[in-house]
Amino acid sequence: MLDFGFYNMDCVEGMKEFPDKYFDLAIIDPPYGDASGVEGGWNRFGQRFDRYKNPLPIKELQKTGRNMGLSELVELGRASTEKIISWDIAPGKAFFTELFRVSRNQIIWGGNYFDLPPTRCFLVWRKLTISENFSMAMAEYAWTSFNDNAKVFEYPPQGKKDDPRFHPTAKPIALYEWVLNRYAKPGDIILDTHVGSASSLIACRNTNHKYVGFEIDKAYYELAKKRLENHTAQMNIFDFIKE
Repeated sequence: MLDFGFYNMDCVEGMKEFPDKYFDLAIIDPPYGDASGVEGGWNRFGQRFDRYKNPLPIKELQKTGRNMGLSELVELGRASTEKIISWDIAPGKAFFTELFRVSRNQIIWGGNYFDLPPTRCFLVWRKLTISENFSMAMAEYAWTSFNDNAKVFEYPPQGKKDDPRFHPTAKPIALYEWVLNRYAKPGDIILDTHVGSASSLIACRNTNHKYVGFEIDKAYYELAKKRLENHTAQMNIFDFIKE
């Protein structure tokens, strides 16, 4: 079985390493883009999809059974680092089967794009500074497995100057801290299947929760790992100063 930590690997294969209900809480932000051939998914870009540089046909990507990463596409000469769309392929049934097997509770950002059971406890991240006329969504929705009231968290999407965004769907550390402080108990083990920018793992460090995280794309993994290591080093320095 894998130990606690952050892994550059397919999350479905990674979850198979863990027994049933090993994780107390899964907080995930899976891709929900073109899933026209995936059960429970839909085509995020609709008729606008052909405006983007499509490195590989969607059907070809889905045949692999996983999300082909940015670094793989670049190596194949099928993509540029500026116009990437094929990373945004929604996971299929096998992913959700494993997710619900290994975790007791789940918080799934973008859950409204998947075929999930009804919930009364949905979370909304309202993005401050985003106007109605801006191209970015003013809010994002998360499906949860909790029997609780719906809640709203208000926070701007922009990163700080010393912590620039390198992932297209990066979320604020503060958002994950808010979630952990309300839905995770002390000692809970956290799972993130699509780590992306590592905001979730940094929040776990800040709230003293053990975690397992997966990121299939090597390029994003290396950037996220560096960000996580830099944050950990800063925490260690502050701990030393306090002592």
